[in-house]
Amino acid sequence: MLALGLWGLDRGGMWGDEAVTLLVGRRTVPQIWRLLHGVDAVHGLYYLLMHAVLAVHPGEVALRLPSVCGAAAAAGLVAALGVRLARPRVGLWAGLLYAITPLIGHYAQEGRSYALVAAGVAGATLLLVRALDGRSWWPYGAVLAVTFLLHEFAVLVLCAHALTLAAARVPRAVWAGWARAAGVAVVVLLPLAWVSQRQSGQVAWLRVPDRDTTERLAREFLAVTPTGVVLWTSVLLILAGLGTGRLASVALPLLVVPPAILLTVSQFRPLFHERYVLYALAGAPLLVAAGADRLLELADRLRAGALPRPEADPARARAVEAAGAESRPQLVGAQASGGHRLGTGGSSHVQPTGVDREPESPLDARSTPATRSHRTPRTSLITLAGVLAVAVPFLHGLPAYRSDRDADRRPENLAVISALAGRELRPGDPVLFLPSSWRVTASAYPGPFVGARDLALAESGARSGTLSGREVAPGQLRARLAGVDRVWIVAQSNLLPSRWVPGDPTDRVKLDVVDGEFARGREYVSGRVKLALYIRRMPPRSLDPVVATTAPVSPRPARR
Repeated sequence: MLALGLWGLDRGGMWGDEAVTLLVGRRTVPQIWRLLHGVDAVHGLYYLLMHAVLAVHPGEVALRLPSVCGAAAAAGLVAALGVRLARPRVGLWAGLLYAITPLIGHYAQEGRSYALVAAGVAGATLLLVRALDGRSWWPYGAVLAVTFLLHEFAVLVLCAHALTLAAARVPRAVWAGWARAAGVAVVVLLPLAWVSQRQSGQVAWLRVPDRDTTERLAREFLAVTPTGVVLWTSVLLILAGLGTGRLASVALPLLVVPPAILLTVSQFRPLFHERYVLYALAGAPLLVAAGADRLLELADRLRAGALPRPEADPARARAVEAAGAESRPQLVGAQASGGHRLGTGGSSHVQPTGVDREPESPLDARSTPATRSHRTPRTSLITLAGVLAVAVPFLHGLPAYRSDRDADRRPENLAVISALAGRELRPGDPVLFLPSSWRVTASAYPGPFVGARDLALAESGARSGTLSGREVAPGQLRARLAGVDRVWIVAQSNLLPSRWVPGDPTDRVKLDVVDGEFARGREYVSGRVKLALYIRRMPPRSLDPVVATTAPVSPRPARR
């Protein structure tokens, strides 16, 4: 996962959300704190983390490195879950499958918090399993609290974990320990939830998810390749993995519950986006790996059934009986002492004895060490075969992995727009950003815009405690526009002309005046954003000079 994350990490351009991370991360802590009172409170902890990272080296690679590390940690934690709930080869396969899933690779190279949230949820799930084996609940609660502060929608994992406890039929004492730890994490989240609720207009662009949204999510979550043989093979292996007891009781709720809740709520209040539940994807590779392991066991049992019975060899029969007798007291002891591992009903921890993993629970429908003993020499070959099987879909999807590392595959490439601005803008040229949020282009790549006249800007974002700065009043902007005969626009690519009516009065003036009094000249588009020159249809009515926001200098290419 680390290797895939580092591959093509410097793709030569940021898109809007990454530019916001860079913009906010480079501000001072007091400036970040002031900003969070008005916008992006949900990303507050992440911005503070990025402030520390960017203080070392402010650049695009450093911007994405925390996500790469988060994805690598998540892959390792998924593997650890597979080892603890099943066996080492299941963990290895699950971790590899997680690492080569295209959606994980995509967000591993995003300068946003979602890969870190996925690592936090995977870590909390592993700590949940450890707590069910008798460990303390407080590490679980602490990791949950930090993860919730990275993104509040991670709180949905509590519903998945509650379903895991219900499936395991744990006693009241376990429920009480879990409730205390989860409750503390929720209490930590409450102030953030209260503030972010007042900022809910930031997700007003989300739409009600439909059937296509659900189908696309399922394809991206369930398989390395979202179509063809790989997809349906993954689905069949997941179905086989549902019968694996302990692992299924953890992985299935994690995979299904958070997306299902968010999709359902979004039918009434649109809040759904795949990245908000990226952490749930960890359940799929666990089930696929467990399903493959279960089918291999079934094949071995069928093969063993064709071999001579142990009764035909008295020495072998005695050895098998002795091995079975040796393994039975462990399980009986676990039940008698009240051990509360998944699928049991007590509270004490049972130390593993004589095997290389935790004792198995009654719900774990796996074979005993005695019945597995004759397969030990084949384990390495089977594990290697599984690794090679994982490599096949990865190699098949290699062109898609390569194309995803192209900056043009993101919603927009602000470096391209900035480079074009450096080529086209002359010192003193007037510029408008429509809507004002696209001023992030000039904030992320300021070089080409130095010396340009930002007609609408009254106060910078850092000084005003906003993302894009405070703009002048509508009347003042209209007067400034009356004195220019040409203006460069950095705007949403589907604007001008458009029926969209901006909510901000100053943005409405920009749209009305430019659309009504200017004609489009040159235009350059990169995804959702464009750079366009607009020339007045008639000479300006007056000359209202506007002081340049910065000292005029020769334009130069955007810095990357």
